[in-house]
Amino acid sequence: MRAAPTILHLDMDAFFAAAEQAAKPSLRGKPVVVGGLGPRGVVATCSYEARRFGVHSAMPMGQARRLAPNAAYLVPRFAFYRAISEQVMELLGRLSPLVEPLSLDEAFVDLEAGGAARDAASARRVGERLRRDIRESTGLAGSVGLAGSKMLAKIASEEAKPDGLVLIEPGTERELLGPKSVRILPGVGPATGEHLRRAGMTAVSDLAEAGEDELVRLLGRAHGTSLYRMAQGHDDRPVVAERDAKSVSVEDTFDVDLHDRVRIRTEVERLAERCVGRLRGSGHSGRTIVLKVRRYDFSTLTRSETLRGPTDDPMVVREAAGRLLEAVDTTGGVRLLGVGVSGLADYTQEDLFAQAEARADEAGPAGTGREAADGPATERESPAAGPEPSAAAPDWAPGLDVRHAAHGAGWVQGSGVGRVTVRFEEPGSAPGRVRTFPVDDPDLEPADPLPLVAGGPTGWERRTGTVPGEAGDIPRPDASSDGVGQESP
Repeated sequence: MRAAPTILHLDMDAFFAAAEQAAKPSLRGKPVVVGGLGPRGVVATCSYEARRFGVHSAMPMGQARRLAPNAAYLVPRFAFYRAISEQVMELLGRLSPLVEPLSLDEAFVDLEAGGAARDAASARRVGERLRRDIRESTGLAGSVGLAGSKMLAKIASEEAKPDGLVLIEPGTERELLGPKSVRILPGVGPATGEHLRRAGMTAVSDLAEAGEDELVRLLGRAHGTSLYRMAQGHDDRPVVAERDAKSVSVEDTFDVDLHDRVRIRTEVERLAERCVGRLRGSGHSGRTIVLKVRRYDFSTLTRSETLRGPTDDPMVVREAAGRLLEAVDTTGGVRLLGVGVSGLADYTQEDLFAQAEARADEAGPAGTGREAADGPATERESPAAGPEPSAAAPDWAPGLDVRHAAHGAGWVQGSGVGRVTVRFEEPGSAPGRVRTFPVDDPDLEPADPLPLVAGGPTGWERRTGTVPGEAGDIPRPDASSDGVGQESP
């Protein structure tokens, strides 16, 4: 525990939704929900305007639509969010060599290590300057917490939301924490919280009064001791500059349970290809292949296979995932599939490639492995799944960027019945006009996201009256799209 509040926690406010509002002028100050748009999709994040209707992260998208039927529902654009995140992380890196990213929109910074701050006054100045720099470079708002420990800095940033800064002076920790719920402490999830509630402990002060021995009796030595220290405001965890990835994985939730084994196999192979793409993108290889299957009754099975050495070969990963699938009973249907790779390394085991080629030669075109000349299995047709969509077929999911030969840049509001509705506007423009086209219009094509205009108005500025609000209706998709169906935020 430090004597000065020199640990900073930054949390970008409603990051995905705020980025969409900044990129789409017609959405500024309006309720926006980002997530998987299919029947089983969930909310990844939502704007503060949408939260007023009771919408929140991890909520089923169907429930969100019932609560806020007039909100704009958009699929996530992770490449766009990642580009903004890189700008923010670069600003943090100027403050200190010790920056610990937790996600695209959240990070700890050790201001003392970088010499940026030594006391409360200098820490506050750094925090305020950081918020200004983020707004000037991205047009977005971030909330900052400053304290003598990581736990308290994160609590401070939560209290600072939205678009604020809270500094917790060392020495005030117990007074601050005492009346708060035990769920505010790291490591206290729903199960532990309920266990403590049954023991009569609902506030942090209850934990401090119970004593270390009682918490150890209830929760075990490691957890009980740690929780007692945190209840007193003690947290000595350092800011770690780099957090090594432990695994890479992808998963999909399906709108309709899959029953056909051929279709399930095809989806597993598709996920394996995507997983390897992420693996290579991170500069890693891995030696343990993991298959995740969530069945119709919500029971979840996980199977793994460890190879002789690390690989980033898509054929090896695809075949291993296929073998794992053979050991799983999918009777009754499958609602979610996932493929992951763990045991990461920064090199590959060459003999695994020869192993994959040998299996492919033995199996032939009809086996589980395909020869490289025939292309990846996920591009083939199967009797159950039917032909895969053409690589040239555009994705008109709500929120994605497009460009029209005559009208310029815009974004998809919705599509259905052979038509796609587009609003033509750019981050720095006024709210644009809406036009509808056939889905196969040769003049309309998917496009890369446009960069945000530095210093552009955000939804928070419009809500507080800093910038006049825009008139106009909230764009609503004409039809839902599968989007990204995540089961956790």
